[in-house]
Amino acid sequence: MSAATSLLLAGARMPGETEPVDVTIADGRVMAVVPAGRGDFGRTSTGASPVEASLSSTFARNDSASAERIDLEGRWVIPGLWDNHVHFSAWAAVSRRLDVSAARSAAEVIALVRDAMDGRPRATDGVPTGGAAVGGGVLVGFGFRDGLWADEPTAAGLDAVSGGRPVVLVSGDLHCCWLNSAALTRFGRAGHPTGVLREDDAFAVQRALDDVPTATIDAWALDAARAAAARGVVGVVDLEMAWNHDVWRRRAAAGHDLLRVEFGIYPQHLDRAIAAGLRTGDVVDGGIVRVGPFKVITDGSLNTRTAYCFDEYPGLEGRPDSRGLLTVPPAELEALLARATAAGLMPAVHAIGDHANTLVLDAFERIGCSGSLEHAQLLALADIPRFAALGVVASVQPEHAMDDRDVADRFWAGRTGRSFALASLLEAGAALALGSDAPVAPLDPWVTMAAAVGRTRDGREPWHPEQRISAAAALAASTRAGTRIRVGAPADLAVTDLDPLVPSDDPTAAADRLRTIPVALTLLAGRATHRTL
Repeated sequence: MSAATSLLLAGARMPGETEPVDVTIADGRVMAVVPAGRGDFGRTSTGASPVEASLSSTFARNDSASAERIDLEGRWVIPGLWDNHVHFSAWAAVSRRLDVSAARSAAEVIALVRDAMDGRPRATDGVPTGGAAVGGGVLVGFGFRDGLWADEPTAAGLDAVSGGRPVVLVSGDLHCCWLNSAALTRFGRAGHPTGVLREDDAFAVQRALDDVPTATIDAWALDAARAAAARGVVGVVDLEMAWNHDVWRRRAAAGHDLLRVEFGIYPQHLDRAIAAGLRTGDVVDGGIVRVGPFKVITDGSLNTRTAYCFDEYPGLEGRPDSRGLLTVPPAELEALLARATAAGLMPAVHAIGDHANTLVLDAFERIGCSGSLEHAQLLALADIPRFAALGVVASVQPEHAMDDRDVADRFWAGRTGRSFALASLLEAGAALALGSDAPVAPLDPWVTMAAAVGRTRDGREPWHPEQRISAAAALAASTRAGTRIRVGAPADLAVTDLDPLVPSDDPTAAADRLRTIPVALTLLAGRATHRTL
């Protein structure tokens, strides 16, 4: 089905409604939404609006021989979904790596590494791991979270089971890497006292691990795009730590056309982006790839205990890093934002700890620019209304609350009521943009929405249920068009077997339903990128 093909989605329903409608599509756009039975190709209902009538007239001029009818039989049609924060190549690679996410101690991780070295099968809950050897035999694992471990990760512990083979384990939050001695030597960190690298040192190792052959990583990326389209995803904001301009130009030229992509630019590439004249929103090569935001990381993460907070972390009192790490000082951040915005690049600034969030909002206010604050996990109460006042989007990842609730209860004790404060942000007028931060959480907006709506997973009691948001708010924050398709808008649509906005007095049940909602059809500019009908 090409973008120019005329298409009739017959017998659809809008979310939260029961009466069926027909949706006509041509030239990649929604041409009309009319009561069911009145959407025959080119025929406009007597009650159509002037816009619908004009667009339906255009639809009628298309060659009827190229038209296709899909009977939805009462399924629900919604705007296509976006994941507003991903690391796409890392997500594509993660299923090829040793899964250590279930480990509850350093000893359990070491046992998993030992089994991988011995070639023993591993339980993966249905997720392929592979324990991929990349970069000349490095065993790469992913997903450990050591915030609540009773024992410490050490290079010596990995050395005992790995021999001379380099081992690199990337934490589930991406802000930490655990290496054995062979890997420390390979990546220029020989003699490191623990083998645990954090923040910039960890990012440097991950960039080196990403040196996978182009054809290989692009094939993995295409697989990941197919999986995303199967969940109704039509677009992603890719914040991979790379020169993403060339990566996505290459992929688009090779036929990667399943997702719209807005790619991020990091400070190390700012000069290059300005010299190339790149501005946020620019279309690259006339296709579905656009220049995205200017990404700055100002602090660390909760699990790595590097999120920059006003209060000290329990157990770290008196240490220089007891409140986390501020990786970009305020003056430097303001200079970066001023330069980027002057060049037409919209900022997207990472902040997780409450002090880091305050400093980022201060910088937005002083520069006088809008943009997004990525994560916003722990907020000072006085900062919550500042998002709306400054026009700063809260780009948040609700599934992180499900992963981090126990470690937050320990290290942010007494403050978790203002952690992942989605309802408070909405009530204060902030705009929300939901995402996954894949591979930190799955690239699946239904999982993301479920966490925002239910604040629970795996049968546990909801965590701070007062911060739940409605399914309608979660859906609106996961699309670029709210909860309803619009006449004249690009035909980026998803069709679901269940109503995502079905009324429910039980938010937990509604969330459980959302988490696995079936998707029957995904359209990108009217072209099917996933179809089971």
